[in-house]
Amino acid sequence: MFENPWLPLSLSQVGKRLPLYTKAFLLKQKHWVVFIAASFLVSVPVFAQAPMVRNLPWVSLILTLGWVALGIALWKHPKTALWGDLIIGFSWTWLAGSIYWGWFRWEPLIHLPVEAIGLPFAFFALAWRWGEVGNLFYLGSLLGTALTDIYFYLTGLMPYWRELMQVEPALYKPIFQEALGQMGTPWGVICAIAIITLLLTIGLGAIKQQSYPWWAFGGAVLSTLLVDGLFWIAAIIA
Repeated sequence: MFENPWLPLSLSQVGKRLPLYTKAFLLKQKHWVVFIAASFLVSVPVFAQAPMVRNLPWVSLILTLGWVALGIALWKHPKTALWGDLIIGFSWTWLAGSIYWGWFRWEPLIHLPVEAIGLPFAFFALAWRWGEVGNLFYLGSLLGTALTDIYFYLTGLMPYWRELMQVEPALYKPIFQEALGQMGTPWGVICAIAIITLLLTIGLGAIKQQSYPWWAFGGAVLSTLLVDGLFWIAAIIA
């Protein structure tokens, strides 16, 4: 006999359903925690690693081993395996950032190839369904980086990138002003709208999936908008 959904539930029925509702609520909450953690980890290399690699590139590079060790230690325990998985994926972005921003930051054309250093491993691991949270986080972060670089290519901002990497911070302002002028052209605005739309479509599509790996991917993709937006604001107020 089918239960009428419009009739009030008895206390016994409520008792049976409440754990299910609570479990569903907690699962959704954990999805958001994964999303926020992924978003935070995308910002770490930008705001914590970037200042370090300018003066201490070897320290940043060696710290990659620390991230890997932490990830493995957490991954070994069932209660923290999810976070260990995520940190292991993050270690690829940290490694790539250490190499590029430490020694090759003045050449934007090799930025994406260096950032993609973990790509073969990520594809191999995903093919064997290993480390899905961390590897999809890495792929989301890499996708966001790729689309940002594509915007730089399309709008002719690469020369300004090279200049910024070769001068002292005190000389940034005129370079930022010229770059902002380039971004403010009709072509620059069209490209920005296209990239933003693409990032939103991919990121929001990912978090519609009911799985932690895709929420990590979505968090990494969507946080690209936040990081790029903060750089844009910094350029304006510089």
